[in-house]
Amino acid sequence: MSEKQLKLNIYSPSRIFYEGEADFVEFVTTEGELGIYPDHIPLTAVVAPGILRITKDGKVREATLLDGFATVLPREITVLSEACEWPEEIDIHRAEEAKIRAERKLAMEQTLRDELALRRALVRIQMASKVK
Repeated sequence: MSEKQLKLNIYSPSRIFYEGEADFVEFVTTEGELGIYPDHIPLTAVVAPGILRITKDGKVREATLLDGFATVLPREITVLSEACEWPEEIDIHRAEEAKIRAERKLAMEQTLRDELALRRALVRIQMASKVK
């Protein structure tokens, strides 16, 4: 790993999603979007449903990153996530059905759980649409 790279580890309950180096990492937190270069100040953040961007050697790879926690150190980022998916892994029909269910529940009663379910579905649909 060079001085211009971070060690990035992303884990979900079902698998090791990513272990490797990155030049720059972006993801969504409950406080907004976060972009991290090497030598970033240490912090801990709550991950919100959104797009994860991993930049390495000038190439950007995107994935969905859904709920979790991130620990940032000057040379290392560790993310513990409920779920992470590359675009080609997303079942768009399942995501669209989840969106419809969440919208129906929100129409009857607005709960934080249903709002999060809708955001997760929308992020999956957005990411899966990039594969087509």
